[in-house]
Parts: sequence; C-alpha cells; structure tokens
Amino acid sequence: MHLRDLTQFLSELSENNTRPWFIMNKPRYDILREEFLAVVTELIRELTTFDRQIAGVDPKKAMFRINRDIRFSNDKTPYKTRFSAGITPNNKRRPSEGGGSTYYFQIDGNGTLGLGAGEYLPPAARLKAIREHVVNDAPGFAKMLKNKHLRATYGDLLDEDKLQRPPKGFDPAHPHIEHIKLKSFFVWTELPLKVNDPDELVPRLARGFEDAFALVTWLRGVPHTNEENE
Repeated sequence: MHLRDLTQFLSELSENNTRPWFIMNKPRYDILREEFLAVVTELIRELTTFDRQIAGVDPKKAMFRINRDIRFSNDKTPYKTRFSAGITPNNKRRPSEGGGSTYYFQIDGNGTLGLGAGEYLPPAARLKAIREHVVNDAPGFAKMLKNKHLRATYGDLLDEDKLQRPPKGFDPAHPHIEHIKLKSFFVWTELPLKVNDPDELVPRLARGFEDAFALVTWLRGVPHTNEENE
C-alpha cells in the first residue's frame, strides 16, 4: 500500500478532524482503505502459516471503523487518526464475544507502527479465569514469559492499569503475583513505519505476531467458565 500517502492523510486528519474536511477528502480515504484491506487480507494469509485458527477470518470484519464513538466521551472529534485491525478467530474481536486473543496493529499519522497480541482488558469473569490459570499453570506461565522470541520483540507483558494490591482471593506471596495484578495479558511494541518499503509491512507484522504466539497459545489454554459464557 502507499504508506506515505496513508501517513500524510492521517496527519492532515489529526489537524482537521471535522466532518466537512473528511467529506472533502473521502475519495482519498476510500482508496487508502481498499489498500489497507489488501494488507489485512495478505496478513491473515501469512498468519495461517503458524496459526491455523486464523484461517477463514473475514478481513473486512477485522478492520476497525475510522468513526469514533463519541457518545460517552468528552472528546467530540468524529474520527480516529489511525488505521487499525484486530485479527481474532471466528471474527470475534470484542472480549464480550468470547473472542480470546487478538492480533492487533495500527498505523498513525506520525509514521508509527504499533502491534501487539493477547487479551486487552478482558471482562471480569475472563480476567479472573486467566489469573486462576496463572496460579494453576505456574510452570507453563513462567515458560511462556521466558520465550526468547516474545521477550526479544516485546519484553514483558503490558502493565497498563495494573492493580496496586493483589486481587481478592489471590495469595500475595505467589511468585507471579505481579503478573496476577495485571488487567490485560497483552504484549505491545511500537516501531518506525518503513514508508519507503511497503512490501516489508506484511512480513514484518507476521514476524512480530509469530513472536507473540507463545502468549496466544498459553491464553487459549485458559479454561472457559459458565460465568464467561453468560
């Protein structure tokens, strides 16, 4: 895809985040979105080489809309200033749908490529199940954290919104208590976008997501509870 055109469009959108500007530039957006769809389609194909559960994902359903939900936000700007996609088995991107681990990436107007995988802010019942799995599968969790590919690309799990105290019912002395405090079991990294090498985008994303596969696999082993399915 034309990455330079994409970052230019998103940069201008961030400075002119209004409906009139977007309507005037809608033809540009439509072309870029079709190109982004081609990227997501190719990426899904690449991911199936190591993750068969991704086979059959609809690339259109993986792409996020550019319109913001402003109903409950103080920020009333109508559009997101990034292109993004979340690839999850069965096209279930939302935690409430039981989608599980997601491969997510985004491109912004500053030329930053963000990518990550895992479960970001899962619902309470699911989060409790993951935490309990950390306790019940402590050796497997420790092995996953030490995976050389995961650590080289992402480091540790994302500690955004981490609890100050252990959650109720969990032993403060547990060796993984700092991870049990997490609200997300997700890895994340940001890289400069190579705008002059668009053919490298999909292979680069595929490599990054494969490096996170140890986490994705471990999370798929978390037992689902009746409470989660309600």
